[in-house]
Amino acid sequence: MGQFAFVLHPVSMRDFHRKFPVLRRVPDRWVEDGFGMVGPWVGAHITGIASPTGATAEGWFIFLPWTPRLLLERPWPVTLRRLEQAGRLAEGRGARILGLGAYTKIAGDRGVSLRDRLSIPVTTGNSFTAATAIEGTRIAAARMGVPLPSAAVAIVGATGAIGAACARILGPETGSLTLVARQIEPLEGLAEELRAARATVQVRTDVRAAVAAADVVLCVSSATEEILEASDFRPGAVVCDVARPRNVSAALAGTRPDVLVIDGGIVSVPGDRMDFGMDFGLPPRMAEACIAETIILALEGRWESFTLGRDIRAEQVREIALLGRKHGLHVVGLRRFERALPGEEIDAIRDRAARARSGRSA
Repeated sequence: MGQFAFVLHPVSMRDFHRKFPVLRRVPDRWVEDGFGMVGPWVGAHITGIASPTGATAEGWFIFLPWTPRLLLERPWPVTLRRLEQAGRLAEGRGARILGLGAYTKIAGDRGVSLRDRLSIPVTTGNSFTAATAIEGTRIAAARMGVPLPSAAVAIVGATGAIGAACARILGPETGSLTLVARQIEPLEGLAEELRAARATVQVRTDVRAAVAAADVVLCVSSATEEILEASDFRPGAVVCDVARPRNVSAALAGTRPDVLVIDGGIVSVPGDRMDFGMDFGLPPRMAEACIAETIILALEGRWESFTLGRDIRAEQVREIALLGRKHGLHVVGLRRFERALPGEEIDAIRDRAARARSGRSA
């Protein structure tokens, strides 16, 4: 049986309230700063994971009660010590690989220093997150009648690990690709790499201008709050929001019925008796792709640091996607703001978009 552990942390105050309902009565900043003095603990035992190949796995969630703000603002040596404590808890449980979730993989050097301090490998999950974001985007674009070979695609947060990986794969198969981030120099470097692969690429630092011209948008920015509003998108746009916290305002669901927004990086986990041992806001047997990468490696018996640092090769993304399908972890249907998205609802969005575009051209 493959044994693994995964480090979780709250990405919003809602996560604290789900775990500790009584904290709804306490000012958010008090909760955040109070838990900033608390170290990690073993939060849940994950059982019943069973691959179609016959391989099985179990794991543990290690909970570090630090918000994105704390993880990004605390001095890196302090954060690294907390992550090392989490790793020691994983080792003590017998885990043979440790996965990093959300901002624990963004802080510092994306797991490299932590791996050097532990006796077990570390993976960020970014390769499988990129794979599922691309898969979900392809499915959604097809359902909306948006052909990727002629589509204008924008990637928000393109110079991050996931964004750059998505750009390397999607760039050559799209009509045009706009890379969006805050700093121009890293964007230009990535653009030159993609142009050498015969992609049509431009770079922008103005996120709203880039999105307004796009047929397809992938949101993978590490911003700690929403950066895109309902009015930013053109009718019929397909938007895959991988970021947690979200890059796209949840208000879009009620105000833009002509735009398809999907949750990126959500996959099924195999096993009729699979149990995560805790509620983190998804239906049973569903997980974020970063968690799923760690599970895949445990089922495969690949005790290695599969994804570390900022650079992710396209070959890594394709390999982990194949391993995910082998073990039954892949995108199943589309979700929109944490709920299943029926086909008829997608059809209605496509029809409204067509009418909106027709009205504009008239």
